[in-house]
Amino acid sequence: MPRVKSRVASRARRKKILSATKGNYGKRGNCYSIAKDAFIRGGSYAYSGRKQRKRQFRSLWIMRINAAAQLNGLPYGKFMAGLKAKNIDLDRKTLAHLAVHEPDTFKSLVETVKS
Repeated sequence: MPRVKSRVASRARRKKILSATKGNYGKRGNCYSIAKDAFIRGGSYAYSGRKQRKRQFRSLWIMRINAAAQLNGLPYGKFMAGLKAKNIDLDRKTLAHLAVHEPDTFKSLVETVKS
């Protein structure tokens, strides 16, 4: 039985790793054994980064809503509690958009909550 040579497949695997780590510094971009570690580590950072991005955006929206609500004389917590009490179901992303781009609409929301 002839010996199987996996040259094409193994070269493709190595090329995939090396092309993924192409812009890295030093040997991390051109030495396969080191690039493989960089690729794996980068993938784990990318995975956790996708989760962190969601947290960071929510935090940004809350900051924007808080700033706009305080400009209209109401703290963030009271504003959100008032929205819930009045059954106004707007998510934080939408509220932050209103706070930044449509301050008059946001002001009317705050007035609705105050009354």
